[in-house]
Amino acid sequence: MMGNYNGGRGALDSVEICAGAGGQALGLEMAGFHHRALVEIDTAAQATLRGNRPQWNVLENGDVCQFSGAQFRGVDLFAGGVPCPPFSKAGKQLGHKDERDLFPEAIRLVDEIRPRAVMLENVRGLLDPCFDDYRHNLMTTLKRLGYAAECRLLNASDYGVSQLRPRVIFVAIRTDLADHFKWPVPDLSPPPSVGELLYDLMGANGWLGASAWKKVACSIAPTLVGGSKKHGGPDLGPTRARQAWAALGVDGSGLANDPPDRDFDGMPRLTVKMAARVQGFPDEWCISGRKTPAYRQVGNAFPPPVAKAVGRQIAAALCARTYYQVA
Repeated sequence: MMGNYNGGRGALDSVEICAGAGGQALGLEMAGFHHRALVEIDTAAQATLRGNRPQWNVLENGDVCQFSGAQFRGVDLFAGGVPCPPFSKAGKQLGHKDERDLFPEAIRLVDEIRPRAVMLENVRGLLDPCFDDYRHNLMTTLKRLGYAAECRLLNASDYGVSQLRPRVIFVAIRTDLADHFKWPVPDLSPPPSVGELLYDLMGANGWLGASAWKKVACSIAPTLVGGSKKHGGPDLGPTRARQAWAALGVDGSGLANDPPDRDFDGMPRLTVKMAARVQGFPDEWCISGRKTPAYRQVGNAFPPPVAKAVGRQIAAALCARTYYQVA
């Protein structure tokens, strides 16, 4: 039996919080989910969501703490990428003491909505020993609410994305359906290198050095760092990240408005469009806002191909079609 909101269409329905630029929502859409509501507090990200998918219900009040899930009770999937700074090694790792920790709100909404499945994403730092009790409490609460929960570290590069981008994915399936869920199997073929991926964009203005740059940028990217409104700007991260980008022939100290000109000399910078492609967004997905808020949306996004891979496995479990890996 489907959730309460399928309306006979056969689609699986979802509610998502902290939707950002739509990376998770886009991936879940590709996995067969129909979004009933998207909750996002950032106005630039709201504009991105509405601009790319006018049919999506992006709520005007995007404050998760003020959102009631009662009207969506019984939907198939509750999803979200709750803020990373409370658990990131780039911050102070304050966990539940950080005002940006929205896991408690996510659990509140799971209780209100009682979806058939839950999918939450966060940074690798959440697996650090200092958060063992935190993770245990999350799992115990989900179990009490009637779910079989598990978390895994997935690398985006295993699903066609040209950066490593390790992320912790929580999946909780209602206990009567849990046996049908299987984690996605990594792709056998490696993703393209940064040079292969961005060569056409780097050469869009006729840059004579594009071919030579492509040879230097011969591996996948380091993890894009989006930062937060408290910290960070239109750059590719702290010193270590910039050094990794420099090894690929990219100046990570800022972002460019346009690709290099014909006679450009030196290390080029990424544009927001290039960063979005590295993150796994299709080129037609337009990021709204000026350079800093636009890049922050991209850098904080959940790569759509990873969301699609996990979402397809959740969809298969909910439909109970097969015990095996989705092709």
